[in-house]
Amino acid sequence: MQIMVDTNVVLDVLLNRTAHVNESAAVLKAASDDIQEFISASSITDIYYIAQKELKKTSLTKQLIRNLLQIVHVSSVSEVDIWAALDSGWEDFEDAVQNSVAEHHRFDCIVTRNTSDYSNSALSVMTPKEFVNKFVSK
Repeated sequence: MQIMVDTNVVLDVLLNRTAHVNESAAVLKAASDDIQEFISASSITDIYYIAQKELKKTSLTKQLIRNLLQIVHVSSVSEVDIWAALDSGWEDFEDAVQNSVAEHHRFDCIVTRNTSDYSNSALSVMTPKEFVNKFVSK
């Protein structure tokens, strides 16, 4: 199984967002040979920017990204993905890019806290809790 992990799920863990950290961390901990987890290349820059802005420590932010890359794979964002996002009709361009990348790579699902942002996706979209309950907590 290959899944796209949305930016908000990663930030929950890296920034220790109390309300969501446990469920989001369970998603990242589920990474294995059976569950390959991906984030888009554009997410990496967003994650770095937001984490750096909040933590205000470059060395810590870089270390968190290094740690993250030990868990997840990075999917490229191609010109085709950008065009698909632009032509998708989605209001939120970032979400449209994420979805285009996930569809292009034929991921099995997108894991996000903001499932409503992906209501027009052709892929399965679930919250961290739904994902863990369905695929991890067996």
